[in-house]
Amino acid sequence: MNRKIDIILPAITLLAILAALAGAFLLAPTEKTMGDVQRIFYFHLASAAAAFASFTCVLISSIAFILRRETVWDNIATSAAEVGVLFTTFVLITGPLWARPVWGQWWVWDPRLTTTLILWFLYTGYLVLRQTIPGYRGAMAGAVFAILAYVDVPVVYFSVSLWRGIHPQVLGGGGGLDPGMVPPLLISVIAFLLLSAVLIQERLNLANAMDRVDRIAVALEDVEQ
Repeated sequence: MNRKIDIILPAITLLAILAALAGAFLLAPTEKTMGDVQRIFYFHLASAAAAFASFTCVLISSIAFILRRETVWDNIATSAAEVGVLFTTFVLITGPLWARPVWGQWWVWDPRLTTTLILWFLYTGYLVLRQTIPGYRGAMAGAVFAILAYVDVPVVYFSVSLWRGIHPQVLGGGGGLDPGMVPPLLISVIAFLLLSAVLIQERLNLANAMDRVDRIAVALEDVEQ
């Protein structure tokens, strides 16, 4: 069953990504003020959605690890954190690429941009912590750190309404999305969520394989002794 999922899910994800590209560049209307550069928006927002979903997975897995003390939950949390950092990096790259022609500069210390950068540092710090402290102590410390770090996720989401900034509130506010932009956006979000799931699964498979290798190595050492 797992092997079927490992084949079917990537195939569906590939189709979704192709649909997202077609939607962003062919289906979506051209924004009147920003022009074609606005098309970065579909991948920028979708990356943020994938990052938030990955960090939510880290949160749930960290809580599960604290409650159940099972290595698999630590592996899931670490895998999801790596994927979350990857998508947050993509957010921080596509943001300036969009901002330069629109705002006239690559970076401004807007509340959403600033809190997103903090989010990147927090989960990068989590990954460093997991590498620095091995074993159960590192897993427990990482789980606690990940739970505390997740506080920044809702802060990023609500930063536009909490503080005055120049970042537009596209969803749930006065963003004024053209109706023709909604389907391509939804397709992009779904595609990136699927991609994050595939990457987490593949990274988890690698983590589980590394654990098996470590157990075999320990067993061989015991036999030699």
